[in-house]
Amino acid sequence: MSAEMAEAIRQLVQEKGIDEDLVFRMIEDTLKAAYKRKFGTNDNAVVTFNDAHTDVSIYSRKTIVDGVYNPVIEIELEEALELDPECEIGDELLIEVDPREFDRISVQSAKQTAHQSIRDIQKDSLYSEYKDKVGEIIIGYYQRERNGNIYVDLGKVEGILPKKFQSPRETYRQNDRIKALITEVRKTPAGLQIVLSRTDPDFVRRILELEVPEIYDKTVEIYKIVREPGYRTKVAVFSNREDVDPVGACVGMKGVRIQGVIRELEGEKIDILKYDDNPFVFIKNALSPAEVNEVVILDETKRSALAVVAEPQFSLAIGKQGLNVRLANRLADWSIDVKTDEQFAEMDITAETRKAANDLFNDVEQIESTAPVSELPGISDTLVSVFEHAGITEIGDILAKDDEQLMAIDGMTPEFLGELKSIMDESLDIIEEIPEPAPDPEAVLAAEQEVQEEAEEYECPECGERITIDMTTCPNCGIGLSFEYEDEE
Repeated sequence: MSAEMAEAIRQLVQEKGIDEDLVFRMIEDTLKAAYKRKFGTNDNAVVTFNDAHTDVSIYSRKTIVDGVYNPVIEIELEEALELDPECEIGDELLIEVDPREFDRISVQSAKQTAHQSIRDIQKDSLYSEYKDKVGEIIIGYYQRERNGNIYVDLGKVEGILPKKFQSPRETYRQNDRIKALITEVRKTPAGLQIVLSRTDPDFVRRILELEVPEIYDKTVEIYKIVREPGYRTKVAVFSNREDVDPVGACVGMKGVRIQGVIRELEGEKIDILKYDDNPFVFIKNALSPAEVNEVVILDETKRSALAVVAEPQFSLAIGKQGLNVRLANRLADWSIDVKTDEQFAEMDITAETRKAANDLFNDVEQIESTAPVSELPGISDTLVSVFEHAGITEIGDILAKDDEQLMAIDGMTPEFLGELKSIMDESLDIIEEIPEPAPDPEAVLAAEQEVQEEAEEYECPECGERITIDMTTCPNCGIGLSFEYEDEE
């Protein structure tokens, strides 16, 4: 029996992948189940293994009494003395039970208990193995399909790829290789169930970790991934080292790295872009591949922004059925409205923009439009000097000029203009409105005369021709004209 038991234990450990201690516990439970089936209880059953764990015995623990009422747990003194001459009433004896004495029903009960124990042990072992793999990539093979769900052979267990977690551009056939992300591990009456996904954004994250060593070793990190499975994915990345370009590292030489990701996603488009703390820059990047000319914050509280693009870039920024701007909204966590330069020029958002700037930078000291240029936060001494040489000393003088007028100033460069616009857009809170220029007196007089002349036009009472107060005859019919005024009471 020792050799047979050792071989059975070896098979369970190697073939079923069950821990050896669990096998011994299962054998103990099996023998106790058979004992209970035969004697009605197993409270007094004791199972022991030899030192080498190659043999097992089962004993019945009985109390020595003078007059037996329950032979299952009690034994007469005379009978006990035959087994142990030194025993006394009240002592307990372990009496070995021969498993061959178990009837067929007891053996069958033991077998059922053993099979159930093996299934439970396997289920618990697999659960412990796979629960720590949630969020990891696993490879399996297409086994069958039912109600749109695909069942995948993962070796030890079977995985399920639900229809809602399948990319719309992918189709599978028998024995096709499937790489997917483990999203959930759960126990069911039918066994362990491994839920897989190919649409989760973390699936793209894991694929990038496999293709890009810099992401795997944390030199480049992924800020956020948003995805419309089967159509487009946007990935925002940043670098922890100044000498490493995060976008270039992900794309690879001649795009070889990103092409590997695209192949795994069956041709799905992927935009790799750089994350930036500045919302103006990040919104521009989020709308790639479109080129954005300008970003205007409309409402910081509601996180509402306006992106201005050239006419040829408009459809690219919006994307097919609004997909590009929709993904950009989710990536940047801003509500982004896209307008062309012409549409933006027709909008009157000066007050809105100023209010948004005030809300966004309300911790900046308020500056009046009459304040010196040097009080602009962050302005360089060189730029202040450029304005002083041009005779511009107050902030209001700068605000009254457009970009062309500012570029006409001696010493002004595109870099200085960009610096100035950045300061104005991001860190200036103007509390005084720029006064409107005084009207030209001659223009006002001419306008008043024109209005007066229009008000003194009359019609000829004979032919209806237009006449004025200085005419004596109608130029059309020749009738004499005379104008009289009535006093108003």
